[in-house]
Amino acid sequence: MGLVSATEMLNKATAGKYAVGQFNINNLEWTKAVLLTAQELNSPVILGVSEGAAKYMCGFKTVSAMVSAMMDDLKITVPVALHLDHGSYEGAKAAADAGFSSIMFDGSHYSIEENIEKTKEIVAYCHASGKSVEAEVGSIGGEEDGVVGKGEVADPKECKLIADLGVDFLAAGIGNIHGKYPENWTGLDFEALAATQETTGILPLVLHGGTGIPAEMIAKAISLGVSKINVNTECQLYFQEATRKYIEAGKDLEGKGFDPRKLLNPGFEGIKLCVKEKMELFGSVDKA
Repeated sequence: MGLVSATEMLNKATAGKYAVGQFNINNLEWTKAVLLTAQELNSPVILGVSEGAAKYMCGFKTVSAMVSAMMDDLKITVPVALHLDHGSYEGAKAAADAGFSSIMFDGSHYSIEENIEKTKEIVAYCHASGKSVEAEVGSIGGEEDGVVGKGEVADPKECKLIADLGVDFLAAGIGNIHGKYPENWTGLDFEALAATQETTGILPLVLHGGTGIPAEMIAKAISLGVSKINVNTECQLYFQEATRKYIEAGKDLEGKGFDPRKLLNPGFEGIKLCVKEKMELFGSVDKA
């Protein structure tokens, strides 16, 4: 089938009141685990790649070639989008040129005027070759150098300005953050989400920082128009936990337990389990 843009799968999700998961990939095992789980559950899926992860995997072209070849080899038939996560202006164009089928341009740190100007350019650039575009308003919080950002709440009026540029889906900050949520996190701002949904109409909305948000909050967010939910840290934690158990049990010292194919397998299975749980929670199972 090959890679597809994320537009159709997210429009269907918005209409059907479920969400498609974006699972960030970090290497071959990660990619294989997500693709196989999506195929097993007959679910559409978005593979997210940050610029940092792309650099780690030797660049956008390497990632694009690996994903396409792997889909071929594994006979993946469900819809798969390869999506640049939090792309810079230059990175957005480079990923599009390298074969990514969906692009997020994150202009949330610019003034709204500059965000509009640059987003408009990226939309024109990507739509010319049939790629979907995600934009962001109100930066997503997170922990940096021990300082926890609450997560900005986007202005619904600014959301409308960006939505009107022809973007395919929109990430609007609603108090969500990347990484693990601190104990004093106050939860998602559903009033802000409802207001954004009201101003942007049927445009699919994106929830970043899907790790650790309680299931009932996820369900409510989906009911208010969220149709793409990003998961990264949680897969990393499942991978780390399974790998730790394998090594602490001394399995790496038994026979050829040090072989990377054996050493990485528990983590690989951990990622599959995490993806399965999320797809069931998001309601995307059998929606391919």
